[in-house]
Amino acid sequence: MFKKVLIANRGEIALRIIRACRELGISTVAVHSTADANALHVRFADEAVCIGPPPSKESYLNIPALLSAAEITRADAIHPGYGFLSENAEFAEVCEKCKIKFIGPSARVIRLMGNKVRAREAATKAGLPLLPGSKGVLKDAIEAEEVASEIGFPVILKAAAGGGGRGMKIVREARAIRAAFATASAEAANAFANGDMYCERYVEKPRHIEIQIVADEHGNVVHLGERECSVQRRHQKLIEEAPSPGVSKELREEMGRVSVKAMNEIGYNNLGTIEYLMDEQNRFYFMEMNTRVQVEHPVTEQVTGVDLVRTQIRLSSGEPLWFKQSDISLKGSAIECRVNAEDPTTFAPWPGKITAYSTPGGLGVRVDSAAYENYVVLPHYDSLLAKLIVFAEDRDLAIKRMRRALSEYVVQGIRTNIPFHRAALEEDAFVRGEYDTRFVERLQASEVGTQRLKRAIEETP
Repeated sequence: MFKKVLIANRGEIALRIIRACRELGISTVAVHSTADANALHVRFADEAVCIGPPPSKESYLNIPALLSAAEITRADAIHPGYGFLSENAEFAEVCEKCKIKFIGPSARVIRLMGNKVRAREAATKAGLPLLPGSKGVLKDAIEAEEVASEIGFPVILKAAAGGGGRGMKIVREARAIRAAFATASAEAANAFANGDMYCERYVEKPRHIEIQIVADEHGNVVHLGERECSVQRRHQKLIEEAPSPGVSKELREEMGRVSVKAMNEIGYNNLGTIEYLMDEQNRFYFMEMNTRVQVEHPVTEQVTGVDLVRTQIRLSSGEPLWFKQSDISLKGSAIECRVNAEDPTTFAPWPGKITAYSTPGGLGVRVDSAAYENYVVLPHYDSLLAKLIVFAEDRDLAIKRMRRALSEYVVQGIRTNIPFHRAALEEDAFVRGEYDTRFVERLQASEVGTQRLKRAIEETP
């Protein structure tokens, strides 16, 4: 097992990793920008190193600075968390060359599955179902037009690297392709330093279902069931739950079986998530793979009892998997609401100082957060403030518990999307579990939804 882990991240995920390391008896090193000097992950780690000014490119994305911090603190492993360099194959490769263990898949696997185009090619060879789309990276907007005309509109342009909804554009007619391609490519280049694009057919009313994979370095692969991630805006997830109300036991077994088979053929190792689109006939199609821990990993932890961050670390140290597929069963229901520092109506980021802060509690309530009273939400980074997770014996009680927890959450001094979550959990479509990725659009367009949101804003402390 590692003696000291450097955490190449910030916020709640850095705290989550620190806690897992502490339970494993591993010392931790926090890195931080000058703006994050008073952050909780800096306070709670055993050591801390400043790696640069606030902009991510000069701090959390600065590979030489991170490796220097690991060298001077004698860290023998680096955990990248999610975002930043977590799916950067070059970073994983440099770590390996420097004899520092990258906690995650190998550089080979990240290079194969972290890039959306290469992942589609690998998925095809491994037998995963795919939507019609471009066979590789699009050369330019002209080729995008040709592919779109061939597979039929609407189509979606996607960044080959990265994720989180950036570098994605839905196009419904040929004349809009060139402008959409230019915009999406520029956005991708700015976010991921890679403007490569690909194209696939767009499904109008899909559910976004993902399968959690764990794999050791000895050829053993297990899945931990699915997560429902269809409540999203601009391709950014807002509410996730496990298990999905739209997936039957038989479909779960089928999705899990084909996912495990594909990962065995690819030679995947460590933690990973296979993301699928599911249409109205419950046909599922491979979309992409995230070769890292997901923001929404807690809902899987709650229903399986498997600590995914501890598992990541143990697998990276070379341990063989200590459980089999037959040991995994899903119990109860878990829901996660991402609490963001943003306007609940427009979703515009809302940085600033938190003047009062109190989290909900009680049976089955978990809050993963790095926020506190007088904490300043910075404009330089993602607006995620906290993850509110509830667990209950069934989905009906989980919804009621989440409503109760949201009503207790106090964040003052800035705006958050807590009122949005309160309104969303009252929507009939969500209560019935019959919703898709356009749920948020319908809520905002609905008079009833608008009134619910207005009332929630008034009632939120």
